[in-house]
Amino acid sequence: MKIRQASESDLDAIGRIYGHYVISGVATFDERPPSLADWQGTYSKIVAAGLPFLVAEDEGQVIGYAFAKPWRDRPAYRATAEESIYLAPEAAGKGAGTALLTRLLEDCARCGIAEVLAVVVDSGEPASLRLHRRCGFVETGRLARVGRKHGRVLDTVLLQCSLDTPLDDAVTVGA
Repeated sequence: MKIRQASESDLDAIGRIYGHYVISGVATFDERPPSLADWQGTYSKIVAAGLPFLVAEDEGQVIGYAFAKPWRDRPAYRATAEESIYLAPEAAGKGAGTALLTRLLEDCARCGIAEVLAVVVDSGEPASLRLHRRCGFVETGRLARVGRKHGRVLDTVLLQCSLDTPLDDAVTVGA
């Protein structure tokens, strides 16, 4: 397995991975899979902001992806990013998630991000929460009953990972 920077040619595979969770699960609150044009816009914004967008590849196939995006638009949030990570179902439990998230955090620190946030749906299936905790995230909040999908009422858990980035190294995300 190899972790590398994503390219536009990966966006179809990324869309298929994410689309699986949109349609058949509650890991995302999206109810319609984003189009290729939507993914191109997301990719362009992340790259323009100087933030990492990674894929995990196994035998030439994209089996997962992770990216960081600006947490908020206001300048004081410049050193804070929100991450997103998804794996192809067949890749779950084989180390790809840990490898992707570890590399994402390293790349975030290199580009001046001090705090990385994750908003994880508490669906009763704790794999994502375990992954984030294993990689150094701690729970900092919970929003009760904020999502409704597939006949379920769902909470989200806010997790945070501090990257020890000195204040002087903080960049303006999206600038």
